Amino acid sequence: MQVYSQKRITSNIIKGSLGNMIEWFDWYIYASFAIYFAGSFFPDGDQTVELLSTAAVFAIGFLMRPFGSFIMGKFADRKGRRSALTLSVSIMATGSLLIAIIPTYQSIGIFAPLLLVCIRLVQGLSLGGEYGISATYLSEMATPGRRGYYASFQYVTLISGQLIALIVQIILQAMFSDGQLRAFGWRIPFAIGAVGAVIVLYLRLSMDETNQFKHAKQSKAARGTLRELLKYPNQVLTVIGLTFGGTIAFYTYTTYMQKYMINSLGLAPKLVTMINFAALLIFMSLQPLFGHLSDKIGRKPLLYWFGLGGTLLTVPIFLGLKSFDSPIASFLLMLSGLLIVSGYTSINAIVKAELFPTEIRALGVGFPYGLTVAIFGGSVEYVALWLKHIGHEDWFFYYVSAAAFVSFLVYVHMLETSKESKLEESTTIPVSQPEDPTITGPRDH
Repeated sequence: MQVYSQKRITSNIIKGSLGNMIEWFDWYIYASFAIYFAGSFFPDGDQTVELLSTAAVFAIGFLMRPFGSFIMGKFADRKGRRSALTLSVSIMATGSLLIAIIPTYQSIGIFAPLLLVCIRLVQGLSLGGEYGISATYLSEMATPGRRGYYASFQYVTLISGQLIALIVQIILQAMFSDGQLRAFGWRIPFAIGAVGAVIVLYLRLSMDETNQFKHAKQSKAARGTLRELLKYPNQVLTVIGLTFGGTIAFYTYTTYMQKYMINSLGLAPKLVTMINFAALLIFMSLQPLFGHLSDKIGRKPLLYWFGLGGTLLTVPIFLGLKSFDSPIASFLLMLSGLLIVSGYTSINAIVKAELFPTEIRALGVGFPYGLTVAIFGGSVEYVALWLKHIGHEDWFFYYVSAAAFVSFLVYVHMLETSKESKLEESTTIPVSQPEDPTITGPRDH
């Protein structure tokens, strides 16, 4: 059994995390620049109709995530985490490059939107697979006793992908006019994403495979099959239950709240952008702190923090936003919500990884998560806007609180995964790692 040095582990964690960042950057720039390229693929003359068309394509890509988590999870459990992560970022890079060079409706007619749909479907598969594979890789590669800290970087890179997409948008808006962005400028971020993905692909080719997978590969146990996954119904239901409240709260505070501040509170879009950027930057920095804390006190206290906080404070936070007509108050209330959600986001990857044995871990982590996110996380904005449309916007706040309470009940009844971790059962790696930057045993390429 190979024993990796701390330096080597850190290097592998960084390479695995950067791919996650690039994948989410590529995913977010579609939504960020839709207003500029909508007319190039869905020319209607009505901007609302054009945006609805691009939003529909975005939603279709979102719904592909469970399929991606299933297909890529099976691949990761059978062929290896490193191979699956390399394949995932390759697919996303190809998709971004194709969008950057795809002809418009004016050039090839109906084939332009059809190609766009096909590309987004494939990218949806890639992103859906990335979560389960990267969560598994980071958890397995991390040093025992520091798994929560290292696994938290999955959400650090997820959020950073969103922030970098926002920075690129701000820079391009300063460099080009609105007409130039609509004519050609919208292609630039997709080209940046493709180049970034190629760089990450190169880095991922030098990653080490995890010891847990290499150990499981030597056994004769079935790997990455649905039949094998169904042998763990309690774990699957636990993943669904703990994800349910977490994904609804995450998309409420990171995505819907921006529109709530603009549409319901009447704040200026540029001001909301600054509030969102500052709050997300702090939110990102909190993830390793919460992850490190979970290594000291366990996972369940942090999950309780989210479950109780989300249940009791969601409604007051949103009603407080209505009551206080102040940008500073809006920022502090948004940050309060993100502080609560950090109890889930920082450790949800490691908690899920600790539930499953190695031979089914990537599929077990990714598939029930992807299914839950597609149904409930992907519908957050629709539910909120529909309730606002029928005159009951406040009902949405109670819906989010109820979802957090459901997850809280799951947290109460689940085991403390750090003490019952399947990760520790599948490896004989000692806790103490050698200081020499080399590894013990032959290197796997």
